[in-house]
Amino acid sequence: MLKNDLKGKNSKLIREALHKTQFREQSESLFLTSGFVYQTAEQAEAIFKGDETGFQYTRYANPTIDTFEKRMAVIDGSESCFATASGMAAVFASLMCQLQAGNHVVSATALFGSCREVIKNIITRYGIEVSFVDGKNIESWKKEIKSNTKIFFFETPSNPCFELVDIEAVCKLAKANNIKVIVDNILVSPVLQSPSKFGTDIIVYSGTKHIDGQGRTMGGAILCSTKFREEILKPFLRHTGPCISPFNAWVLSKGLETIHLRVVEQSKNAEKIVKFLAEHNKVESVNYPFRKSHPQYELAQKQQKMGGNVLSFYIKGNKKKTFNFINKLKMIDICNNLGDTKSLVVHPATTTHRILTDEERNDQNIFDNLVRLSVGLEDFEDIKNDLDQALIAI
Repeated sequence: MLKNDLKGKNSKLIREALHKTQFREQSESLFLTSGFVYQTAEQAEAIFKGDETGFQYTRYANPTIDTFEKRMAVIDGSESCFATASGMAAVFASLMCQLQAGNHVVSATALFGSCREVIKNIITRYGIEVSFVDGKNIESWKKEIKSNTKIFFFETPSNPCFELVDIEAVCKLAKANNIKVIVDNILVSPVLQSPSKFGTDIIVYSGTKHIDGQGRTMGGAILCSTKFREEILKPFLRHTGPCISPFNAWVLSKGLETIHLRVVEQSKNAEKIVKFLAEHNKVESVNYPFRKSHPQYELAQKQQKMGGNVLSFYIKGNKKKTFNFINKLKMIDICNNLGDTKSLVVHPATTTHRILTDEERNDQNIFDNLVRLSVGLEDFEDIKNDLDQALIAI
């Protein structure tokens, strides 16, 4: 069967977009080179002008990076992708490649700490106006639209309390007002949610999370239309230089080959852990979009294929008791990463969302007794038993 006859997403993910060399290697080649050579000065000129196809410089493009980008576009369901050095580089570039002084950005309030810092305190240094809204309420988005509004930005579900934004409703509103929509889809991964199906213009990822899934490397990705990539995004990234290294792109590309298997199994584990925690007498409540008690359960069912492998819960007690619980864990690691094969816990108020003010954390329900758990691929009983013994100990 010819590769271009493949129909399934997983088949395309594994078999397409490869750069094989004359050595017929089974695994994808890793092109660790900063530059590329030309047969003649005329060829160099033609490639730089765009009259001839070819690689010029790894800051611009590289065969290994190209493979990762094409695979990301397949799994995400987008036309095109540009890889970056990290997820936050993807967030910043997706904003700044299309903004200038005098523009206005509307963002959901519930954001990852670094995303909020970029939007609240960094892009505003350049004369860009920002408004924060309750992302759950479509009327909040409507009220903030101005003649200079250029971008809507949000993450859904939000990290760490799992507020959802109605992607389709916000995208329809944006398109009616000539506004671009950027969605941070990091928390549930492209396996479980495809924002492009609902009209999103740009989607950003941290490759460090589910895409790698094994705590090995950094990377990011911006998914968009080919037109946007070529005309707006690529010139910005080429000249500002937040490029991914070929080695990191190679690791992430290999991670994509197993992402579906990992995320689905992790999510199955998480669903059982949610039930266990919700019934535990030391737990106040659990945040998880596929739990029927979640206030936006129906929206989660519409937008996501599963609930994902990340959840959060409130300990019955204060910060001291919460820290005691975390410190009593024996198998589960304390780590601010997520989407890993290993189960990980973190205390958001003092780590990932520490940069927020007390008022901002309270507005997002990030209290001192909140714990975020990224469920891994260990056996369910071992994850449950570790959580149980730590809860009992407090």
